[in-house]
Order: sequence, then C-alpha cells, then structure tokens
Amino acid sequence: MSLASYIGCNIEVPSNDEEYTDDFFYIGRCFASEEHLLNVKKYQFTTSYVYEVSSQWGIEITDDMNPETCAESKKKLLELCKIMDGYLKKGDYFELYSCWVGEETEKREGEKVLQIINFDIEQIEIPEKTLVRIVK
Repeated sequence: MSLASYIGCNIEVPSNDEEYTDDFFYIGRCFASEEHLLNVKKYQFTTSYVYEVSSQWGIEITDDMNPETCAESKKKLLELCKIMDGYLKKGDYFELYSCWVGEETEKREGEKVLQIINFDIEQIEIPEKTLVRIVK
C-alpha cells in the first residue's frame, strides 16, 4: 500500500495529471484513482476541488517516523504552502489529508489549523488521517 496526500481547496489549481513527472513535488495523480479523489472529497474535505499531491510518498510528520522520511515530508509541506500561497487570497484556505490509499472513507483521527506562512515546521506533527486546514 501507499500513503497518499490530498489537498482540497475552493479554487482550481493547475495540475500535472496529464503526464507523470518524477519531480520532488507536484500536484497531480500518482497513487489515487478517481474513486479515491471522490471519497476523500466526500468524507474528509469541505472544499469544492480535490487533488492528489504526488511526491512518491505522502506527507506525514511524526516523531515515530524514519528521520529521513520525516525531513522529506517537512520539505514537501513547506513547498506545498509556498505553491498554495501564490493561489490563495487573504482569508482563503486549503485542506491537507494523508492516508493509505483505500482508507479515504475512514474516520479521521485528528484535525488542526495552521497559518500558511507562520508556523515552525520543527514544531508540527501531522500523523496520517489528520485533516489540516491551512489558512492564508
């Protein structure tokens, strides 16, 4: 199984769905099917649009993780916030949710809110099945 990360937002965001890329981070499909996207939208998000955030592995940040994978997830989260900061207006938000592919309909285990550019990445913990609302 694979850990997938999804974002939900109320604006359309350009994606790389048409061609798979091996870049460090991009918005577009990697693991998820259309059904997975519909399920995460229905069961987890409050937004109109949903995208998979592809990066060969989802974004998960916990103390229990392999330190290298955790550091990579922190880098991905910072890059995602940088990208989304360019699309969102003040007061807008996007949501982030990571889970194992096929578990999109399962009950979430936590929720948190972050400011898009005003958080200490070293103090963040985002386990799987946690809905994170990131506000501009």
